[in-house]
Amino acid sequence: MEIQQDQLTIGAFARQGGVTVETIRFYQRKGLLPVPNRLQGGIRRYGAADIRRLGFIRSAQGLGFSLEEVAQLLRLEDGSHCREASRLAEGKLQQVRQKLADLQRMEIALAAIVDACQAQTGALSCPLTESLQRSDSLDAVEAPPVRPRG
Repeated sequence: MEIQQDQLTIGAFARQGGVTVETIRFYQRKGLLPVPNRLQGGIRRYGAADIRRLGFIRSAQGLGFSLEEVAQLLRLEDGSHCREASRLAEGKLQQVRQKLADLQRMEIALAAIVDACQAQTGALSCPLTESLQRSDSLDAVEAPPVRPRG
């Protein structure tokens, strides 16, 4: 559906963009979306350019960019600053790779704890709580030692 310039109210714009009116206003306060002038009747109207910009913001956020980083990307969106945009993307890629490594480490540690919990029998202390009491529990990739109670 082709949107005519300045056709949408803020509510319709928010629905079209899949966000709330409060989100639109928040993005405006942050300088990510422009605040249109009031037209006849005192109502602000939004159009296709606004929808594209909102889509840009949401896509960038979907890739993990913070609102501050989205603002930087918006300043570079004319296509003539590809090197700068690439540097931002490279930095984000490094952060994502670090998070993935952290998540993989956490998965290994949690899987070992779950296995230890499921293998436990008798009056032993809980492997999960025992592991969490150790200061290095997130660095542990093996099941925590199981000690008898008492």
